[in-house]
Amino acid sequence: MLKPVFTRAVIVTTLIGLLIAGCTRAAPRKPAPPAPGREPTISLYVNETGERKNIKLEDYVAGVVAAEMEPTWPVNALAAQAILARTFTMENIRAGRVKKLHGTDASTSVQEFQAYDPARINNNVRQAVARTRGEVAMYRGNYIKAWFNACDGGVTASAAEGLAYTRTPTPYVRAGVRDNCLSITTPENRHWERRIPLEQVRAAVTKITGQDPGPITSVRIVRRGPSGRAEQLRIGRVTVSGPALRLALGSEWVRSMLLSNARIEGNALVLTGKGYGHGVGMCQWGARLLAQKGRSPEDIVRFYFKDIEIRKLWQ
Repeated sequence: MLKPVFTRAVIVTTLIGLLIAGCTRAAPRKPAPPAPGREPTISLYVNETGERKNIKLEDYVAGVVAAEMEPTWPVNALAAQAILARTFTMENIRAGRVKKLHGTDASTSVQEFQAYDPARINNNVRQAVARTRGEVAMYRGNYIKAWFNACDGGVTASAAEGLAYTRTPTPYVRAGVRDNCLSITTPENRHWERRIPLEQVRAAVTKITGQDPGPITSVRIVRRGPSGRAEQLRIGRVTVSGPALRLALGSEWVRSMLLSNARIEGNALVLTGKGYGHGVGMCQWGARLLAQKGRSPEDIVRFYFKDIEIRKLWQ
């Protein structure tokens, strides 16, 4: 889901320095996102068949929402997902990430873009997409990084903690939000345990760090972030990023970095924890709970992202 340069402080400092030096050249600015207008038609690479086709953006968003969230869930939860899916699509098209790979605006690969499954579209999904037609989330005139996760384990993380993402500032992500999602989520999201073969762990650590941890006889959590997630682990003789390890091993092996315990037993790394996903941005189970309480799609998005504007780009 699954699943994105300077910081603003650096920009300010640089401008002050230029003024002191007597330089009046303006700092380069990113091109503004498109003004409200007509719904775009985008090009989509179908990874399963190699086909390239054109599709209306709202039809594409419906296929994403159906794939990324359970289609039978409340319409307002699905509609919040639609706002984020639409935002993610527009932000990534603007960046041209898939264009470099396939010559198209988007792809159906969850690793490259977003999950997409039009076969799962139902009336709930259609209502959700129509309810939020054209709506995107923006921060100071730019699309936000529209992160979401399945279950944040009851508390959200910053982009730095949950994803080790620091390339661009993301002050709009609400970290430390407690959404009570564990009260309605599945038992496995409340508590899970995985036994991961040590050879698999050794290969992942070597790939991430470029260092062989050697025979793994010990593991410990070196650093936890504000939400309690493991940001760094010491595995054998190598320290590795928690978010990078989760990605390298895969979400079915490491469901989240909200770990309660990490230990070596026999030939396995045993991890126990709660939650499912990186914990950054909107929690899908939390969105479902908020929708059940009558919150609007826009309010649900604002619950997880602060100081943002929900802008309607087309009618």
